[in-house]
Amino acid sequence: MNRRELFSLTAAGAASQLVSTSNKAEAATPKKALMTLGCQSGPTNEQRLQFFKRHSVNNICGYPLDSGKLGYYTVEDISRTRDLCEKHKISLDCIAPPFLASSHVDRTERPAIMLGQSPERDRDIEHIQNIIKNCAKAGVPSIKYNMSLLGVLRTERTPGRGGTTLSTWKLADAKTSGKFTPETKAGPVNADRYWERITYFLERVIPVANEYKIRMACHPHDPGVPPGEGFQKIDAVLGTVDGLKKFVSIKESPYHGINFCQGTVSEMLQDPGKEIFDVIRYFGSRKKIFNVHFRNIRGKRNDFSETYPDEGDIDFVKAMLVYREVGYPYMMMPDHVPQHPDDRGGNQAFAFAYGHIRALIQAMAYIA
Repeated sequence: MNRRELFSLTAAGAASQLVSTSNKAEAATPKKALMTLGCQSGPTNEQRLQFFKRHSVNNICGYPLDSGKLGYYTVEDISRTRDLCEKHKISLDCIAPPFLASSHVDRTERPAIMLGQSPERDRDIEHIQNIIKNCAKAGVPSIKYNMSLLGVLRTERTPGRGGTTLSTWKLADAKTSGKFTPETKAGPVNADRYWERITYFLERVIPVANEYKIRMACHPHDPGVPPGEGFQKIDAVLGTVDGLKKFVSIKESPYHGINFCQGTVSEMLQDPGKEIFDVIRYFGSRKKIFNVHFRNIRGKRNDFSETYPDEGDIDFVKAMLVYREVGYPYMMMPDHVPQHPDDRGGNQAFAFAYGHIRALIQAMAYIA
């Protein structure tokens, strides 16, 4: 057989295989992915909603623009935001309360719940109860919140690709940088005291969420700090996987779960590229994941940087397969995107993340 004949036969075989593969792909019936592309960046106004819609973000966590003189969102506040979203054919799947959302205790105007200060915390808990009831009346099924005293701890930013800088945490640097005060206005808070405050809140809030069928999604502590030793004299108990397991076991309810920040949970682990998948399985199989911050990191506990979704230590294809495996049905949201002087506000980085996540969700229909 001469070279011309060999080439002809090889080309014919390749073409036949290509046609066969193409036919199989056409014959495959895509299964609708349960999860959706979402976002929580604000404010929830016309401009932001147009930005979402341009990038196929059809589900969001939103922020009513006015909590009024009552100090909490009324039915009208929430309904007005829902109607604005619906005008753009976007679903308002979740809101964050006007307090207890993400604040460092030294910066929030209403710290009583996390400081354990009664009667002020009882007033604020009543306001959270009112928001739950008002969400039910307005047709918004979920609330995300935070029970942090330290807020998001970070050291100096580090270089990323294309001239970006990355949000970074190095515990060793934090201890010597002089950037952090010895303690916050909360003073020393050990694990027992922290759990008392969390439990006090859950015992009064989760029964109302259960009654009104509103999912309460709590964000883990970002980052985890050394258990027992803590940081700034605070033992952040929701900064370990065991802490999160204990948290969801308090006041058991299908409406009590986690805003599963995959980035933050990865930051809790010594080998996140291997360990994160079983953590997703643990909480996902128990239906405790109510929304996902789908972001990546490079590094490990006490020493990491937050990256673009396609370049960190977590295999995002494998992670998405695990969310599909456990039947996770809610939003996959980018978070903490890299920064660049040409991208003030992060819209370019968010747009990249939206496309990446949307493509992964679409691909799930074709992966066995």
